Amino acid sequence: MLAEMRIQGLGVIDEATLELDPGFTVVTGETGAGKTMVVTGLHLLGGGRAEASRVRNGAEKAVVEGRFQAPAGSPAAKVAEEVGGEPDDDGSVIAVRTVGADGRSRAHLGGRSVPVGVLSELAEQLLAVHGQNDQLRLLRPAEQRSVLDRFAGDDVAAPLRAYRKVRDEWLRVATELTERTERARELARESELLRHGLAEINAVDPKPGEDEELVAEARRLADADQLREAASGAQYAVAGSPDGDPDTPGALGLIGEARRRLVASDDPKLRDLEPRLVEAETLLADVGAEIASYLEHLDADPARLEQVLARQSELKSLTRKYAADVDGVIAWAQDASSRLTGMDTSDEALAALAARRDELAGELAVHARQVTAARTVAAEELGRAVSDELTGLAMPHADVEVAVRPRVAERSDAQAVEVDGRLLHAGASGVDDVELRLIAHPGAPALPVHKGASGGELSRVMLALEVVLSHSDPVPTLVFDEVDAGVGGRAAVEVGRRLARLARSHQVIVVTHLPQVAAFADRHLVVDKTADGILTRSGVRRLDESQRVVELARMLAGMDSTDTGRAHAEELLAAAKADKDSAPVVRRKGRGR
Repeated sequence: MLAEMRIQGLGVIDEATLELDPGFTVVTGETGAGKTMVVTGLHLLGGGRAEASRVRNGAEKAVVEGRFQAPAGSPAAKVAEEVGGEPDDDGSVIAVRTVGADGRSRAHLGGRSVPVGVLSELAEQLLAVHGQNDQLRLLRPAEQRSVLDRFAGDDVAAPLRAYRKVRDEWLRVATELTERTERARELARESELLRHGLAEINAVDPKPGEDEELVAEARRLADADQLREAASGAQYAVAGSPDGDPDTPGALGLIGEARRRLVASDDPKLRDLEPRLVEAETLLADVGAEIASYLEHLDADPARLEQVLARQSELKSLTRKYAADVDGVIAWAQDASSRLTGMDTSDEALAALAARRDELAGELAVHARQVTAARTVAAEELGRAVSDELTGLAMPHADVEVAVRPRVAERSDAQAVEVDGRLLHAGASGVDDVELRLIAHPGAPALPVHKGASGGELSRVMLALEVVLSHSDPVPTLVFDEVDAGVGGRAAVEVGRRLARLARSHQVIVVTHLPQVAAFADRHLVVDKTADGILTRSGVRRLDESQRVVELARMLAGMDSTDTGRAHAEELLAAAKADKDSAPVVRRKGRGR
């Protein structure tokens, strides 16, 4: 839940702190005092769009800070942990959103700077804001389908996931078939070039690193005489004259002579040097043996040199066409083989793709039927639940039905699939359109809600829908921004009663102008506006019972200064308290969660 929110420099609010508790909190105030800035602050904390126009005149920035109670291990706490955020001393998580006068926005969570999207992830677990804009959005067909799916929970989500998985593969295969068919001639030319290149490379059969090895071998073969002379000279210097001439003993002979002289010496220090000469002698003997082996295998074979040069010529013919070196040529061949696999335009290949597409279309139709069936069941439940809520909102004769209709497709539709003999558009959300309809009274036709309801009725229908959805909503905090617009009298009392009952399972924060709604609140916050002739400032304060009476009297047509108005306010508070004391506990009734 949201334990505290601090607002600074936002709209007309200079600085304000809202201390929030579980249950039902209402926010009231005169028109223009800045009540909606409370909701704007919550939108910003939830990662909503930042606008420089929201920054208070003369202020450098607007700051909104929220303290959320998020138990360790909860999804919200995990969001903070993943970005390195740390909980406060009391275990709460602090989120901060800053909007500069230049429109730049920054976000912090748990003391760490984070992308704004992280606040959106946090809000998804903790906060749901419902306002008049949300009501208007619910009138869109796509949103109505989304509402039904949200109400249905996993009953629809599970078959919809399976549907989307098959649909992705179906679209991929269909797209590939179309491309291969339309580009058959072009692909045929390209595949012929690739096959020619592969044939040429396979005929030469290059090996990795072969070009570098041939360069080294060619150099040895071409320079065999010079190399033999150099190696022979080195061998002579190490081992001495091959005919045993004592005048040219070589390095080994000289070291042997040095050893003999040291061993024959009477001085221990000189004798101690002899083992080191043994090491040198051993090393020189190894070098001499390797030189001898080199000379033995050094071959100035003209025929082999010719073979090496011919092989180099073959490899160069490939590196001129396909890559800079032999390894690159081999990589080109591997890539060409992979591309050829996907460029088969033969009748057999196209027929196989078409068969796979049709097979997937059949699977897709099965999943689409399952999604539609689950939505149809959920639609009946949602319609009944909203209709029951309308009975309590002074619309006892009205019924809401949720219609699930097939979305018919044209033959030219690339995403058309046949389901039960009808061609339907297979969109990402299934083959269904969903429409909320209102039957205003028995015998009346079922009309789309935006056509069949007056302004006040529409607000009540939308509120009933929000309440039903909220019962299955996992977030702990629900915010309602003047969703009671156009409602008054007895219906306003019923709105307050519904919100109070909802507050038994959620933290509910409501911005309202109706005293009948405010009377049902557990806590009452008021936004006050003051002006000094130059600047207008607003702040938020918490009301005690006597102050609530005055505020409710003001809301009752400005009757705060009259005894009659206060008496009406006291009566309203007493009636609301009695109703809450007698109301049953509301429990969450989430479907498929």
